[in-house]
Amino acid sequence: MSKVLDILNCQGVRVGEYDLPETALELEKGEQAVHDAVVAFLAGLRAGTACTKTRGEVRGGGAKPFRQKGMGRARAGSSRSPVWVGGGVIFGPRPRSFAKKVNKKVMTLALKRAFSDKVVEGGVTVLDSFTLPDHKTKNVAATLKNLKMDDNTVLLAVPEFEETVLCATGNMPRLALRKAESVNVYELLRYEKVLFTKDALDAFIDRLA
Repeated sequence: MSKVLDILNCQGVRVGEYDLPETALELEKGEQAVHDAVVAFLAGLRAGTACTKTRGEVRGGGAKPFRQKGMGRARAGSSRSPVWVGGGVIFGPRPRSFAKKVNKKVMTLALKRAFSDKVVEGGVTVLDSFTLPDHKTKNVAATLKNLKMDDNTVLLAVPEFEETVLCATGNMPRLALRKAESVNVYELLRYEKVLFTKDALDAFIDRLA
């Protein structure tokens, strides 16, 4: 199975065709791989810095709060016991990593399936190039309007970052700029439109081999 995509310029005019190879598309399997990849990506974003103190770490509580017998109440050896207000915490969160391992073949399958679904639904657009005359945001906005993407969330994939493009897209909340080598499954699903330059799509497809 192969699919041909139109190559457009920044004015939205068709200037060529891009033939996606069969090896880049997968629609028969990979749903579970996509799920695993998204879970792993979101888990990796978690800081894992939540921390509570045990009874041994809470300040104070060194002295026995009252004598052992004759008080008519349960014996206590420390005012920092977990059952006391101001005491330590039992089984509370500790700093840890939430990272989940996903095998390389599974991740490749997930990336291929997510990309294929986006292609089928018409969410992938190919540009011949994405160059700007200066660093002004209005140039990017005009390009998106020409491509009829000004009302969508857009993932823009380029082969390498250029200073003018970085500056022009930096304050556009509905657009994310990524290198082709770092486009991931979660972002392919999150953004409504994915905009590749031709060179970026070449690099991205190399990752699916």
